[in-house]
Amino acid sequence: MSRVAYVNGRYLPHRAAAVHVEDRGFQFADGAYEVIAVHGGSFLDEGLHLTRLHRSLGELRIEPPMADAALKAVMREVVRRNRVRDGILYMQVTRGAAPRDFAFPKSRPSLVMTARNARPLDPKLLERGALVVTLPDIRWARPDIKSVALLPNALGKQRAKEAGAYEAWQVDRDGNVTEGTSSNAWIVTAKGEIVTRQADHAILNGVTRLGVIEVAGKAQMKVIERPFSVAEAKAAREAFITSTTNFIVPVTRIDDATVGDGKPGEITRRLRALYVEYAARQP
Repeated sequence: MSRVAYVNGRYLPHRAAAVHVEDRGFQFADGAYEVIAVHGGSFLDEGLHLTRLHRSLGELRIEPPMADAALKAVMREVVRRNRVRDGILYMQVTRGAAPRDFAFPKSRPSLVMTARNARPLDPKLLERGALVVTLPDIRWARPDIKSVALLPNALGKQRAKEAGAYEAWQVDRDGNVTEGTSSNAWIVTAKGEIVTRQADHAILNGVTRLGVIEVAGKAQMKVIERPFSVAEAKAAREAFITSTTNFIVPVTRIDDATVGDGKPGEITRRLRALYVEYAARQP
């Protein structure tokens, strides 16, 4: 079955879906997006994703393209038409199409949605853990906004791929890890404390990140939100990453350093099991 996309009020074959050549998302990366997991036919943490979308649009001063009730109806129709039961919905809102000029135009926001089935996570990744490489964080000063301006992330992801790594961790000027190119970064200390950077302007407050904090708290596991350095990460007992698409993935190597004993740690494995249960309980 061919894929179907939603573009500004129309459901179109994926190959025929297009936006105006002067859409500001194309011209200026002037827009925001969300990626929502579809798990068992339902949206995982739908409310948190929509709250974050509204926050991003508010920070960019872009009007919502429609009311939430209508937006949810379109989301479900896109998933239905693409027959997605376990996968993702991608949603992008831009300031719309207007003659090219830097100042904000009086334009109507543009809304695009696509959906696809999940690509299976390699079981060996969970058995052996992932390699991450570190690199300077060259993004703009507001990565807390889920902007479509992802060129630095793409450059980092390509560098990771060329190094044979699964992900790249971005590092600020103080030597502290901010986050991955498409994930949040975590470590587990020798004392068993679960550490991730606080949700400030330096990182995107991941929805999976919030879910992990919630399930960890309910399991009486200690979570600390603070910066951690590359050196601390390499010396950590465990490390892992979180994202909408893959939930929790253990990290067993950072650059040339082995994390812990080089195998996915007990706390990481337990957290993943708890999060999978959490996802399964979603309505």
